[in-house]
Amino acid sequence: MATLKPSDILDYIQASPTPLTKREIANAFHVKGGENRIILKRILKDLEVDGVVSKQPGGGYCVPDGLPGVCVVEVTGISVDGEIHARPTEWKSELQGEAPLIEIMPDKKHYAKLKEGSRALVRLHKVSAELYEANIIKPLDSEQGRVLGLVGYNKHGPILTPTDKKARYDFAINPGDMNGAKEGDLAVGEIQSSRGLKQKKVQIVEVIGKKGDPKAISIISMHEAGLSEEWPEAVLKDAEGLKVPDLKGREDLRDIPLVTVDGADARDFDDAVFAEKQDDGGFHLIVAIADVANYVRHGSTLDDEAVRRGNSTYFPDRVVPMLPEALSNDLCSLRPNEPRACLAVHMWIDEHGQLKKYKFVRGLMRSAARLTYEQVQAAQDGMTDDLTGPLMSGVIKPLYEAYDVLDSARLKRGALDLDLPEKQIMINDKNEMTGVQIRKRLDAHKLIEEFMILANVAAASALEDKREPKRFPCVYRIHDQPSSEKLDSVREFIESFGLSLPKGTVSQPSQINGILRQAAKLPYSHLISMVILRSQSQAVYSAQNIGHFGLALAKYGHFTSPIRRYADLLVHRSLISAYGLGPGGISKAEIARIDELCEHISTTERNSMVAERSATDRFTAAYLSEQIGAEFTGKISGVTRFGLFVNLDESGADGLVPMKSMANDFYIHDEEQHALIGRKSRRVFRLGAPVTVSLKEADGLTGSTVLNLCGESVNGADIPGMVFKTKKRDFSQKPGNRGPKGKPKRGKGPKKGKKPGKKHRR
Repeated sequence: MATLKPSDILDYIQASPTPLTKREIANAFHVKGGENRIILKRILKDLEVDGVVSKQPGGGYCVPDGLPGVCVVEVTGISVDGEIHARPTEWKSELQGEAPLIEIMPDKKHYAKLKEGSRALVRLHKVSAELYEANIIKPLDSEQGRVLGLVGYNKHGPILTPTDKKARYDFAINPGDMNGAKEGDLAVGEIQSSRGLKQKKVQIVEVIGKKGDPKAISIISMHEAGLSEEWPEAVLKDAEGLKVPDLKGREDLRDIPLVTVDGADARDFDDAVFAEKQDDGGFHLIVAIADVANYVRHGSTLDDEAVRRGNSTYFPDRVVPMLPEALSNDLCSLRPNEPRACLAVHMWIDEHGQLKKYKFVRGLMRSAARLTYEQVQAAQDGMTDDLTGPLMSGVIKPLYEAYDVLDSARLKRGALDLDLPEKQIMINDKNEMTGVQIRKRLDAHKLIEEFMILANVAAASALEDKREPKRFPCVYRIHDQPSSEKLDSVREFIESFGLSLPKGTVSQPSQINGILRQAAKLPYSHLISMVILRSQSQAVYSAQNIGHFGLALAKYGHFTSPIRRYADLLVHRSLISAYGLGPGGISKAEIARIDELCEHISTTERNSMVAERSATDRFTAAYLSEQIGAEFTGKISGVTRFGLFVNLDESGADGLVPMKSMANDFYIHDEEQHALIGRKSRRVFRLGAPVTVSLKEADGLTGSTVLNLCGESVNGADIPGMVFKTKKRDFSQKPGNRGPKGKPKRGKGPKKGKKPGKKHRR
C-alpha cells in the first residue's frame, strides 16, 4: 500500500456522488492491517476537525456542503422540461447559503403524484457541487409526513380524524398548533415526532375547506390523488393572447357540415364527424379533432403542466382539466358556427367497413351544430327538432348508414362485447347527490365510438406507414390478452353454469364472445360478464405495439382527444412531423423519452381512475348517511376473505358486509368459485347472488359504507338453479387457520361439545 495522503483522501471524498463509509475508503486505497487502519482513522479525524469533511449520522463522510446519502426533500417546482426539483427540508439558507439543486428521478409508482410542496424520503446521487439526483424511497405525504382529515374535539382536546378509510387512529393536535383551524374544518396536518407518546400528534399546516361544503367531497379525493384545480400563474399567462390561426397552410373545411355529438352536460367539444356515401357503396368519413398542438408547444409552461397532469380527471360535480379553460372550453372547443383549427383525417371505407385509405390534414373548420346523443338518436327514430330537422338527410342519415357498416365490421372481427351498465351520479345545483341512474346506451353513443376507433386505427397506420418509428413514434393503446391463470379461474367458474371455455390460451376475443352469447340466455348473465371483465388485462400506453385484445385490433393509437389526454397530443405532434403539416411537431427530446412518457401517462391515468372512484364512493356514502337502518336489495359484487361487497340495486352504492357481522359460523373463502361457504351450515354466499341488507354505517368523509345481512339472506345467497362445484376440502380446520391467498390449511377444528373461542366466532 502506498503512503496515505490526506489530500488524496479528501479528493476522493469530494469526487464521490454519495457519502463514503470508512470501509469504502479503506477498500479504495487498499488499506489492510490494523496499523494502516489506525492511520486512516486518524487522517479522517483530522480532516473532520479541520472542517473539510463531515461525518453523517449513518457513518458516511462527505464534504461539509454536501448532502447526506438519504434525506427528506420537499418539491419546490417543475421546470419547463417537466423535471421535478426539490430542496432538503433541513436546509437553512440563512446559515448554509443557497441549497444545491435536487432533481427527482422518474419512477412508476410515486413520480406522477408529486406536486409542489410534496415531501419524500430520497436517496441522493451527487452529480456536481450544485446538482443532485434523487431516487424516491418513500413519499411522506401520508402517515409519515402529512395527513388530510377533519378537525374535531374529544375529551382531551382537538384531534384530526383522517379521511382515509384505511386509517387506524386519530391524531392529537396541540392547541398552539391549530393555525386558525376550527372544528369541522378539512385540514392538512404535518405529523410531529412522538417518541414515547401513546397518540401521534399533528400540526395543522393548511385548511382546505369545511365538512359541510358541497365541494368538500371532490376536494378530499383531489388532495389524496395530488390533483389541483389551481393553475400556476406562468401557465395561465402562457395561455393568454392565443388566437385561432388563419387558413395559411390549412385545408378549408368550413363548408363541410361537420357536427359535434356529446353528452348534454359536456362543456367542451373536441371532435366533429361527417359522412357521405360513395357511388361504390362505401363511405367517405371525416373525423376532425381540435388542433391542440397548434397552441401547446413542447418546452412551454403550458406543455410542462399538461405533461405533469397527464390527463383530465372527471368527478361527479367537476372536472380537473389537463389544459386551462382558455383552451379546453374555448380555442380547442369546436363550438358551432365559429372557426376552429383542427387536425382532421379523411377516411374511405368499403361496403364491408374495411379502411381502404386515409389522409391527415391540418384544417380550419366551422361546426354546423352542437348535438347531443339523445337529440341525434331521437332524430334517427323519427322525432326531429328545429336543429336536427334540416340536418337529417345530409348529415344524420349518412352518419347512421356508415355506422351500420362499421358495426357489422366490428361484429365480424369479434371485438369483446362486454356491455356492462354504467352508473351516473345525479348532482343538483348545490353539488349534492340526489340519486343514481344507469346511463342509457344509445346507438348514437356507439356511432361516435366507431368513428373514433376508426380514426385511432388510421393514426397508428399512418405513423407505421413512415416506417421510421424512431423519428415518428406512435403512442399505442395496448391491451394484452388475459393471463392463463385468470382464464383458468374463469373456466372453473363458468362450469357451474354448464358452460365451457377451451383449455389453453385465448388468442381471440371472439372465443370469449361465444361464452357471453351463451350466457345471455341465463338469468345471471351479468355475473358471467363481471367475472370475465375482471379477468382482463389493464390497458396502457406504450410506444411498442402488441395490439388491442379487447377491440380485436392489430394496431390502435390514441388520436381523438388531445384536449384531455396527453397521449393523443403526442400522436398529433408525431403526425405533424411525419407528414410535414407545419409547426408544433414532436421534438427530439420527446422522441428520446417516449417510453418514459408512456409510463408516466399510464400512471396518471390510473391515479385519476382511483380519484374518480373514491369521489363516487364518498358522494354515495354521503347520500346514504341519512338512511341508517334502512333495508335495501342488492347483489353480491365482490367476495373476499374478510367479507362480502354488495352493490345496492336502488342507488348503485357498494358496501361491505364484514365477515365478523355474519351468522355464527366460520366461512371459507373459495377463490375459484367466488364464494364464502359456511363450515358448519354449508351456507353459500356467491358473487352475483341477490341479498337483502340493512345500512349500518355510511361516512361521506371516508366513503365507507357498512352493511348487515338481513331477512332470508342470512341463510345463504347462492344462485338458484346453479350447479355449485367445489374441490374436496377439509372444512374442519381451526377457524382463522388459512393458507396462501386465504385458502384453508388442513387441521383440526374445536373439540366437540366445546364452543369456539370468542376470537373464532363469526
